[in-house]
Amino acid sequence: MNAGTPTPLRCAGRTVAHYTTRPGLSPGHAPRPFLHPVTTLAGRVVTETLPEDHPHHLGAGVAVADVDGRNFWGGRTFVRGRGPVALDDHGVQRHDGFKLCDPDGFVEELSWTAGGELLFREHRTVAAALLTDSAWALDLTFSLANASGRELSIGSPATNGRPGAAYGGFFWRAPKEAAAPVVFGAEADGEEAVHGSAADWAALAGDGWTLVFAGATAATRADPWFVRAAEYPGVGSSLASAERLVVPAGETLVRRVVTVVADGRLDRAGAAALVRRAVAS
Repeated sequence: MNAGTPTPLRCAGRTVAHYTTRPGLSPGHAPRPFLHPVTTLAGRVVTETLPEDHPHHLGAGVAVADVDGRNFWGGRTFVRGRGPVALDDHGVQRHDGFKLCDPDGFVEELSWTAGGELLFREHRTVAAALLTDSAWALDLTFSLANASGRELSIGSPATNGRPGAAYGGFFWRAPKEAAAPVVFGAEADGEEAVHGSAADWAALAGDGWTLVFAGATAATRADPWFVRAAEYPGVGSSLASAERLVVPAGETLVRRVVTVVADGRLDRAGAAALVRRAVAS
């Protein structure tokens, strides 16, 4: 699958992730860079890639279901009145190079293209920071600059007629285990309550691990969370929830998500304390 050697990401002297820049995937997967495997400090893997239930899910990264009618998520496209349809409409996030690449983080330039057209130029930063002896933070910022010369709009299956499916933006696919992970937020419990909420953070707790996803800017915190647990374990942000998000020509969209990666099962107070520390660092 990988057309090159993955770039390791280290924290406190330990490799906690690998970043694949040029995956050798078919166009239907919407090829894009991604982090996998991501691990806790104790070595437990907390990402999944190419799972049988959704083979276009690729670890942790950025994926958008609809950029002006182009699919940068992978898999089928939801079409109003028709449902999920297999279309030849997929885009590619091309890794153009690293501006900086240190053991604990990197700065990357990417091009989002579809149908021979450049839509976005992206500036992505990823950094790892130690929080405690059992938790670290993955800090990911993506800046999408509209390079098309015209107005672009970002949509989702929800804006295209599928209620509850406002995925698109930052997305983390966790491993599927025998039991569904526990979901909780700053003030809510359970998948149904946290999904679709614009809470400061959302947590997914599995067998010996907890992931806490936090919006680190006001704009990011305004995006509702997309949460799945019973069907498959995954959490992401929703750039286009109730309506399409318009990006004028020459304008830039910026979001920053900080993910706490912890060994063990955190409670609400413990998750909140680590989020405060991670976002402030």
